Amino acid sequence: MDERDSMVREEKTESNDVQQDATTEQPSSEQSAEEDFQVESQEGTVQEEASAGQESLQDQDSSSAQEEASDEYDDDDDDDDDDMFSDDEDAENLLEAYDETLRDFEEGEIVKGVVIKIDRDEIMVDVGYKSEGYIPLSEFGTNPDGTPKVKIGDVVDVYLLRKEDQDGLVVLSKEIADQKIVWDRIAEAYERGEIIQGKIVKRIKGGLKVEIENVKAFLPASQVELRPVQNFDRYIGKTLDMKVIKLSKRRRNIVLSRRLILEEERESKRQSTLSTLEVGQVRDGVVKNITQFGAFIDLGGVDGLLHKSDMSWGRVNHPSEVVSVGDKLEVMVLSVDAEASKISLGMKQKTQDPWLSVETQYPVDSVITGKVVSIVDYGAFIELEPGVEGLIHVSEMSWTRRIPHPSKMLKKGDTIQAKVLDVDATKQKISLGLKQLQLNPWEVLANKYPIGARIRGKVRNLTDFGAFVEIEEGIDGLIHVSDLSWAKRAMNPSDILKESDEVEAVVLSIDPEKQRVSLGLKQIEPDPWVLVPEKYAIGSIVRGRIVNITNFGAFAKLEEGVEGLIHISELDEKHVDNPSEVVSIGDELDLKVISLDPEERRIGLSLKEAKTEQERTIVTQYIEETRSDRTTLADFIDRSGVPLNRGTNSEDDNEDKNKDSDN
Repeated sequence: MDERDSMVREEKTESNDVQQDATTEQPSSEQSAEEDFQVESQEGTVQEEASAGQESLQDQDSSSAQEEASDEYDDDDDDDDDDMFSDDEDAENLLEAYDETLRDFEEGEIVKGVVIKIDRDEIMVDVGYKSEGYIPLSEFGTNPDGTPKVKIGDVVDVYLLRKEDQDGLVVLSKEIADQKIVWDRIAEAYERGEIIQGKIVKRIKGGLKVEIENVKAFLPASQVELRPVQNFDRYIGKTLDMKVIKLSKRRRNIVLSRRLILEEERESKRQSTLSTLEVGQVRDGVVKNITQFGAFIDLGGVDGLLHKSDMSWGRVNHPSEVVSVGDKLEVMVLSVDAEASKISLGMKQKTQDPWLSVETQYPVDSVITGKVVSIVDYGAFIELEPGVEGLIHVSEMSWTRRIPHPSKMLKKGDTIQAKVLDVDATKQKISLGLKQLQLNPWEVLANKYPIGARIRGKVRNLTDFGAFVEIEEGIDGLIHVSDLSWAKRAMNPSDILKESDEVEAVVLSIDPEKQRVSLGLKQIEPDPWVLVPEKYAIGSIVRGRIVNITNFGAFAKLEEGVEGLIHISELDEKHVDNPSEVVSIGDELDLKVISLDPEERRIGLSLKEAKTEQERTIVTQYIEETRSDRTTLADFIDRSGVPLNRGTNSEDDNEDKNKDSDN
């Protein structure tokens, strides 16, 4: 038996010889894992061989005794054979058959044998050779109860190591035969690209350790599934279909791939599915992945996109609100692009579009109940039913309140009532109103404040074109700049009013439809222009106060609501470039009315003519008085208190003084 163990060890050593192979390189991490796996396999083989050698040494004595018993048995048989083959012709035929049998056996091949004897540690196998062979029981394995996995009469494959050892017995190995059979089957599957089954036994660096019967192989992590695997432990103990993608007998290296099979299956399913897909079909699918814009549905080897806008007739903020990964769905095929492998799917298309019946379902002026689903700067969207929403514009939320943002009135999720204002099924728009459920205060405003009525209110806002006065909460009236004063001159409202001032005004007009109220401030007093033609006749001298200076002249206020213009040419006899050189705001002057247009509310005034008129009057009065006394002109002027327009010529003044002294 020592010789047999030596031959078995030599045979295994030859098959375990590690040589470098020029094979396709694996990724560095998986290649490193392969090398670790090879070292582990070789170390395991050496340990197994050493264990087998020890068992052979322990069983040597018992084997020798069995051989002696066998020799005695053979001697008895030889005596019987001599009797049986006493006939020469039969002996010759037997020798020929025996020689033919010997010629059919070659060392290093696998032959069929029959189990003829089972001992405690060995099994005798007859391969049809001149002698039987003994194989250790450990190469056959035992059942859980300790009994051998073979029985007498079983036909087994064994490997012929030697035709004859030093004891004349044939040297056989069941373990080597099994390995060679499996290796041959694996090699055949590799060459033909066939599927082979293996059992996952352990997780190792870079992948999984696989056993194909008694041959160890390596399944890289990247070849387990179509997508990266997070938990490899769930595969341990499972038997999987795989393909051999790398094989080296010299290195005892087998690399497997399960992903290759899955890819082939997926491509086969994809082609099969694409060939049968048609627009309008309803197909079963599984949610494979969810993104911001939709979900990818596996239809069986091919994925289709279910956009979130096609999930429901209603509002979908995120696809996860409708579907989850792993959900089984029924979807409708909307479009198919086989070349680009793009498929559009829909869920809502399986049901009728609710907008087809909105005009009858939600007629104008009807009151609906809905839920606030979205709030934007310009209003709030109300869901009437899944897929149908209406908009309440911010202007339709209150008759009187000034709403800075819709969120001040409504909150998302609120259930409210609203009135249908307009329906456009074609554009899928429904206009709703919240304020229409309440009495319109503008409709009763005309009765409450008739034209000509006086109201008191607070100035809420000033603009270039007028002032807004609050009549009631939420209702403002406008005092236009033209209604601030009877004066024709344009003015700024801030010259007369200030914000928060309490004022009294007259209602001029009310427009409930446009929600406008016109007010007047000047109408509080009678129109002074009615009496202007009588009070300010052309040629009369009037008293006025300078209230405004422009580049073309100065405005003088004659009374409340009545102003006249002193044109720049009427300020002085001499040429004036800037009115401010002659007059200042606040000056009170005597002015002559030189023109009047009551319809246009215009009065033309002249400062220079007023001065000329005054001088003429003084001279006339002086002449009349000097007839009776010796009063000088200077004394008369001083006594009268009327300033004279002396001009800027000093020589003229001196001449006047000389004339006065001569008189």
